[in-house]
Amino acid sequence: MPRGSPFAILLLFVLSSSLVPRLLASPLGSMACSAKRIQSLLSNRAQSYSYTQNCRYHKIWKDKKLVIPVKQEVETEEMISDVVALKKALKFFDAKFFNDSKVKEMAKGAEEFNIPAFRENRELVASEDGGLKNPSVLVFDSSWGENKQKNNAFIQNKALDASEKFNYPSHGEVKRPSKDEDIAFMTVTELGKLLQTKQITSGELTDIYLKRLKRYNPVLEAVITLTEELAYEQAKQADELLAKGNYLGPLHGIPYGLKDIIAVPHYRTTWGSTTFKDQVLDTEAWVYKKLKAAGAVLVAKLVSGSLAYDDIWFGGRTRNPWNILEFTTGSSAGPAASTSAGLVPFAIGSETAGSLTYPAARCGVTCLRPTFGTVARTGVMSISESLDKLGPMCRSASDCAILIDTIRGKDENDLSSRNVALQDPFQVEISKLTVGYLESAEMKVVDVLSSKGVKIVPFKLNYTVGSVQSILNITMDVDMLAHFDRWQREGLDNQFEAQDQWPVELRRARLVPAVDYIQAQRARGKLIREVKDNFREIDAFIGNATDWELVCLGNLVGLPVVVVPTGFKPVKDLPEGGTNRRTTITTGIYAPPDHDHIALALAMAYQSVTNHHKQRPPVDDVGPGDQVPSSSEKFQMCC
Repeated sequence: MPRGSPFAILLLFVLSSSLVPRLLASPLGSMACSAKRIQSLLSNRAQSYSYTQNCRYHKIWKDKKLVIPVKQEVETEEMISDVVALKKALKFFDAKFFNDSKVKEMAKGAEEFNIPAFRENRELVASEDGGLKNPSVLVFDSSWGENKQKNNAFIQNKALDASEKFNYPSHGEVKRPSKDEDIAFMTVTELGKLLQTKQITSGELTDIYLKRLKRYNPVLEAVITLTEELAYEQAKQADELLAKGNYLGPLHGIPYGLKDIIAVPHYRTTWGSTTFKDQVLDTEAWVYKKLKAAGAVLVAKLVSGSLAYDDIWFGGRTRNPWNILEFTTGSSAGPAASTSAGLVPFAIGSETAGSLTYPAARCGVTCLRPTFGTVARTGVMSISESLDKLGPMCRSASDCAILIDTIRGKDENDLSSRNVALQDPFQVEISKLTVGYLESAEMKVVDVLSSKGVKIVPFKLNYTVGSVQSILNITMDVDMLAHFDRWQREGLDNQFEAQDQWPVELRRARLVPAVDYIQAQRARGKLIREVKDNFREIDAFIGNATDWELVCLGNLVGLPVVVVPTGFKPVKDLPEGGTNRRTTITTGIYAPPDHDHIALALAMAYQSVTNHHKQRPPVDDVGPGDQVPSSSEKFQMCC
């Protein structure tokens, strides 16, 4: 029936029982009433409707008496004051375009509907800080689906199996060094060979690394808790299994460390924060479960910057082993410094916006920031559920490949995690790849890969979105505030170790309207589509690993990157007597989402003919003409 036809109007009136007598008495009873007359009746009838509250959050039309006297609301001085204050405040939301009557309506609606809803939701999900429970159902999927790049050597004509493990190459013969120092700087594959051939036990390895952790932590301030009792217990189990001929894989019996935002039962998970320094979470993080199942041995909970922001924590500030007069930068400070200094063979860190890449570059370690969603984050403090990633810091790219193969996977409690079907990086034919290089790329890497048969082309990352950094900040800060809402409301931010960091950012995040958070995500979607177009002719690109714009872009899009050490340069302000301290040089190898294996394969190819990643930092052996800084606090082991 056409909208507005006489029959449609008639039907509306028939359904109104109070109008039936009037209709029967009118010409309409004989189907001769004009449409104009019906519409006039409808207009009059509409005056007897008004809004009524159906529940706390909705209003519906309800039939009332024909004549309703209008009750004049008496405006109190407080009401007028609230409207004036709200109108002034709206400029901070970039919404100063409402007149006084609309602002008055907004204030009333917020008080009646919004605020009760806000409080009810907070009570439901925000009573505990850290984002460990009640994840958002708004899930970011970084996958681009089927890739159709022109030069895609890694796309096969078969379905990929996400559960299929990599085929690790044999390392050949490895002999045990006579010095513990030399053992400490061996790769995971080398240590695994020593264990398999029974040249060393897991218990002995654990002892070596625990001694180094105790020896060097006073100057580096990289450790929060030694898990000594657990470590010796796990090492004993690993040795017993090996003695029975049960080999769990390349991480069997290998010691390691976890960033202290990752929960391990019976030990503190402090998040690096004064507020939470005595916190013990009775849960096993998913990544810890995976490593434990692989036979790895946890020796330490390593420093996280307070609430995963930079390198300052409740016990001090973590230093760079290559130059202990400077700090690590980035919140995965402990994993980076400890791996660099040979205190652990590898460690697991996290990144939301640079917390893996920055300290890895500063400390000269090889690091993989994987595709978003590759590693489940259950049991890990959350900043942003669409940005947080866990990744390995290692001595080499091949070690990173082993680690990501071990810890990748989906957990039902992390809605953003996926079973990413990575291909085997050890099987990639790099001569079939086309790799672009940005102006910021280290040309040493470009030249080496070119000599290895990779097609190298100049490259520029083209996109029109000019607000990349602000999109990152809006997303990260609002998400973080949702996870630490109680913390801010109760004034616990006053205890934060660096008042110019989270406290300032999260107060500002209070003023981000929901609509503008969504607009930021829409702009993020546009950025992702534009970045995707850049990979039509290339398989990967090389560029600066710590350029802030590129860090923000990579995290918003979910790009994997491998940080590769490429050399050293003299430190600034050299002392007259000289020094052993040096500044590391690194670059980043970037790939499309779900193609971490390409970045890893290229990094492995570079490291196969270079040795920058094998160099050892001086830590406190800075030379006779230099000085070691004194520790700000004595090292305290956890009970």
